Amino acid sequence: MLFAYLVHEPTPFLGPHWGNFGIRYYGLGYILGFVAAAWLFARYARAGRSQLPPAKISDLLVALVIGVMLGGRVGYFLLYHPEDLIRDPLSFLRVWEGGMASHGGFVGVTLALAWFARQHRIPFLHLGDLIVSAAPVGLMLVRIANYLNGELWGKVTTVSWGVIFAQTGGGDLPRHPSQLYQAGLEGALLLAYMQWRFWYTRVVADKPGRLSGEFFVAYAVLRAIGELFREPDASLVFGLSRGTFYSVFVVIAGLWLIVRTRRS
Repeated sequence: MLFAYLVHEPTPFLGPHWGNFGIRYYGLGYILGFVAAAWLFARYARAGRSQLPPAKISDLLVALVIGVMLGGRVGYFLLYHPEDLIRDPLSFLRVWEGGMASHGGFVGVTLALAWFARQHRIPFLHLGDLIVSAAPVGLMLVRIANYLNGELWGKVTTVSWGVIFAQTGGGDLPRHPSQLYQAGLEGALLLAYMQWRFWYTRVVADKPGRLSGEFFVAYAVLRAIGELFREPDASLVFGLSRGTFYSVFVVIAGLWLIVRTRRS
């Protein structure tokens, strides 16, 4: 049976642009993710469910931005393309060319959060629970931006909703729009679960760190599911895509947090 497959037209910019300069959907996804997080943190404070004072939300966001950008950028080169950093060290600074790793971002956020918690004397695990409850918004928006850019496309497929990414190197065969799968799994679905746990249970108040552990485990599982449909963007590790392999360590961290809170 023949299908009229969608031919993808890359649209990395919102509105007019001049060469590499303009409003990129990729950067906009990060910005809106942080804005959504600030809005949620303010709601949590008004509802009496947060130990983060409203006056310190902006300070936390600055720390998170630094953690995400540095961690994500360093993680991209070290975990996926270390040869690029050796061959062209200045490529690290060319952020407009893309290149962020969510696993590296997790490490960067953890370090930034540890510093912020110490400076402002707010429980580290409590802050972590606040952040993971909002993080899926940014994950979802960035995955949508990946689709608009025509990058990180999926494996060749015959499903009727396959997309041809010829203009961005995907060839003339239809592929899974795996970016949208991941936006739905790591973004929308995980966000719904996090918000349900935050508002309709007492997990944040009674078991600090438990929600963070659940986030790590759920993210890793959902990421692995999405990776089944995604064309690997780096060499495999033990037969697994790098995204799936690195997610194993995220699961371990999540299970450790869950066990820790059960013992508490």
